[in-house]
Amino acid sequence: VCDTGLHYDRYLREVIDFLEKDQHFREKLHNTDMEDIKQGKLAKELDFVSHHVRTKLDELKRQEVNRLRTLIKAKQDLEGGNAVDHQALLKQFEYLNHMNPHTFEVDDLDRLIKSATNDLENYDKERHDEFKKYEMMKEHDRREHLKTLDEDERKKEEEHYEEMRKKHADHPKVNHPGSHNQLKEVWEEADGLDPEDFDPKTFFNLHDTNGDGFFDEQELEALFTKELEKMYDPTNEEDDMVEMEEERLRMREHVMNEVDSNKDRLVSLDEFLVATKKKEFLEPDSWETLEQNQAYTDEEMREFEEHLAQQEQDLNLKAVDLQKQRDELERQQEQLNAQKVELQQAVEHMERLKSQKVEPPPEVHGECRLRHFVCLLIVVSFYRLTSDNVKLFLCYS
Repeated sequence: VCDTGLHYDRYLREVIDFLEKDQHFREKLHNTDMEDIKQGKLAKELDFVSHHVRTKLDELKRQEVNRLRTLIKAKQDLEGGNAVDHQALLKQFEYLNHMNPHTFEVDDLDRLIKSATNDLENYDKERHDEFKKYEMMKEHDRREHLKTLDEDERKKEEEHYEEMRKKHADHPKVNHPGSHNQLKEVWEEADGLDPEDFDPKTFFNLHDTNGDGFFDEQELEALFTKELEKMYDPTNEEDDMVEMEEERLRMREHVMNEVDSNKDRLVSLDEFLVATKKKEFLEPDSWETLEQNQAYTDEEMREFEEHLAQQEQDLNLKAVDLQKQRDELERQQEQLNAQKVELQQAVEHMERLKSQKVEPPPEVHGECRLRHFVCLLIVVSFYRLTSDNVKLFLCYS
């Protein structure tokens, strides 16, 4: 099984690899129509595989559940989460039955087949969408750069851009993917064989690199390398390697649509030989490359730039809000620092008092206290009397 690019690719491949080790299941797999597989008929054959295979499948499922739990926990940790409800989060992974994490059952195989079929059908679409975004962002950045230039610089930049476009489009003729001419060129240049001796069956066996009797997607894409080298060179400024991979994907999709009659995303020898007998194989239409097919429409570009502008506005608002929060935190920090200084001063004052060991005056008890009070009154009275006499003496003087 080739690398599907799915996040559960390893689990999928290991399950299929072990199932194919069971002779009964392998025969059913190769003889069951793709539609029957999608409808779950193949999954029921799990009940007839050997005990050894079932035991291994149980182990693979437990490993996959543990892997998902680890991923969920890691994500929660990054997001600062607390308690993790693994059962609730595992529901999003529909390709296995999370309610039974211990054994691999018919329902697990049915889920895996249906999920993989659905996800693979959408996988190429998602890749095309990502490429479209890439192309629009590249154009957006180019336009934004032009705005920063003066008139003369802008004119030179536009002229250079058009020159690069023309230079990229100036390449040898690209053969129609999967056509007689395209495969014959691989036969001659890659395989080093006489083009007059081209034989479809021999060609198939030469390029079925894993010897499983099928062209998978990777084996098919490898057949287009010679065509892609006509258009793309990583050392050339005008050639974009991201665009090269999109072109490879387009070629593979086209051949699959034309040749893969049972839609299992594999090309069998029989399917390949049937395709080589069609008129389209010998007399194909011309192949339109990416430079002849813009990845996006003007309307899509306009919506994309509006979306970017809205995102920028939202980010600016968030930046303002974050700055306000930062200012408030700094103000609170200053208050805390001031309170800390006051507290430190109070502590130092208490420490000084403690170090001086100041003792209160002894307490006056009983009669001594009364005598002390009377003496105090006499002193006060004498002071007042003396003060009055002084005032009187000064007056007569």
